[in-house]
Amino acid sequence: MDKPQKTSARKTRKLSSDEIAERLLLAIMEHRLPPGTQLVEARLADIFKVSRTKIREAIGRLVHDCIATNIPNRGAFVSSPTVAQAREVFAARRLIEPALVQLATRGATADQLSALREHLMKEEAAQLAGDVRQIVSLSGEFHFLLADMAGNSFLSRTLRELETLSALIIILFGTPNHQVCPGDHPALVDAIELRDEARAAELMVHHLNHVERSVQLEVPEKPSATLEEIFS
Repeated sequence: MDKPQKTSARKTRKLSSDEIAERLLLAIMEHRLPPGTQLVEARLADIFKVSRTKIREAIGRLVHDCIATNIPNRGAFVSSPTVAQAREVFAARRLIEPALVQLATRGATADQLSALREHLMKEEAAQLAGDVRQIVSLSGEFHFLLADMAGNSFLSRTLRELETLSALIIILFGTPNHQVCPGDHPALVDAIELRDEARAAELMVHHLNHVERSVQLEVPEKPSATLEEIFS
């Protein structure tokens, strides 16, 4: 009796919803999926050879992180804050964060300073690894640490909302190889450690101006390729 033939080709491993979300996010960060692009479930399911359920989960993760937006009766789209809204976010941060960092400088404890130094090491590691998503995330966490140190819960909540919007703006408008001011945070921590409130506030304004200049705040171009071409 003939033995059943063995298939030589192994089955291709299916991507998880998290992996698909990462692929979509990378395409957004590299500007292959511009703001306003519709994330069509059926087409993405065909592209990644997975169920629409997995695609829906992946898109849901992006929506949770404000990277994508669900529009009723239309579907999910890559989020598209306007240039005017982006500038308003940075203007609001320039009003709030110099005061926050002064409060943080005034009351900084040894443990808090140690936590800031440890955080700077994580940022440096992310820079060396070229992990753009981690760089953006850690940059936001640095500002959260300062806000918590300031001890004003209302301002801290406000800053968290603004920082989330800033991260989205950096992802959508930043150039693929741009840096989020890697040299600014250490100088800020130095000023805090020296209890120099005026210097810390001055550095914060400089830092926010630097971040705003590092992104290309202009109306994005319409997608020039289809979803199939982007992920081929």
